[in-house]
Amino acid sequence: MKNPTKILLGVTALAGGLAFMAFRPQNEPLETVAYVDLQKYMGTWYEIAAFPQRFQKGCHCTKAEYKMHPEGYVEVKNSCRKNSATGKLDTATGKATIKDKKTNAKLKVQFFWPFKGDYWIIDLAEDYSYAVVGAPNREYLWILSRQKQMDQALYQKIVARIQAKGFDVSRLVLSDQSCN
Repeated sequence: MKNPTKILLGVTALAGGLAFMAFRPQNEPLETVAYVDLQKYMGTWYEIAAFPQRFQKGCHCTKAEYKMHPEGYVEVKNSCRKNSATGKLDTATGKATIKDKKTNAKLKVQFFWPFKGDYWIIDLAEDYSYAVVGAPNREYLWILSRQKQMDQALYQKIVARIQAKGFDVSRLVLSDQSCN
């Protein structure tokens, strides 16, 4: 016969864990922008700030270049300088498929088969001068700009909107864009 105290402790721990999961604060579903004109979105974007990711460790002067592929997907070429602004150029090429054709704001990006990641455009300037890309789990976030630098007041407004969407903005790290 099993020890009743151990069973009671196990059941109590399980019930407590389930209660914690049931009552912890949940983020609202992540909203994207209403519509993305993919032709306007194509081109070069510079990373202004991001949540650190292991696949970007040591990156400086990070940028992304987007191009429509004739087969209907977006060709993605990410690049950065490793370990310094004058370090070796590192590139990765992938493809993004549109998952919400009504808005074009939800994409899946794949750099290595079979792994795909969410790429949701959650903020976008009317003139396509900046964009914010995140994931519904709020573990990925990038602030992008057509220019290597962003006005500080604009940056703070974007950060406030990101925070209102449930992202932990304390995780944001400014990106080094000091390359020529």
